[in-house]
Amino acid sequence: MTTIDPVRAGDWLDRHRDGADPDEALAYFDSLPAVSPEEMLGRWRGSGLVTGSPLDGLLEAYGWYGKEFLDDETVHPLLFTDRSGRPRPVDPTLLPIGVLRDYAGFLQFWPLRTALSSIRPLLYTRRPKARLREVTHRGVVTAAMVYDSLPIIDVFRRVDDDVRLGAMDMRGLPFPYLFVLRRD
Repeated sequence: MTTIDPVRAGDWLDRHRDGADPDEALAYFDSLPAVSPEEMLGRWRGSGLVTGSPLDGLLEAYGWYGKEFLDDETVHPLLFTDRSGRPRPVDPTLLPIGVLRDYAGFLQFWPLRTALSSIRPLLYTRRPKARLREVTHRGVVTAAMVYDSLPIIDVFRRVDDDVRLGAMDMRGLPFPYLFVLRRD
């Protein structure tokens, strides 16, 4: 496998800001170098990479902020903004993962977004809900976030020192949901 230099890697993301063909996006992911767990530490601002996934735009519609990695054992996999705009960890265990996977389009309707956003404060947590590990994914050993109680692993590759491309590997999802993390 070949890797691409950081300038070209960032250019690819800029050129595909509005979306990419899923196969091309996955080939781009595969071309990026691995990242160590230590390189994931900190808080990251997230955004989806549109590829035609049923999950495209869903997290953003609900106020997704990103992820926070304090150490290998203390990971907040989902940060959402509170009413003041401050990022707050949410307990993903309480989210209906099957509904998210199978009926993501339904969850985009504004009345449902409004209703679910109003109960989001009940989902806030201080406890970590994931761990940071190295895994072999698509033939490469790289950093990954393993959810404590969900069938999801987020795998990361390096675009540059402050940008990562993530692939959410979720049981039952035919193609990984791709997202970009930018260091906060």
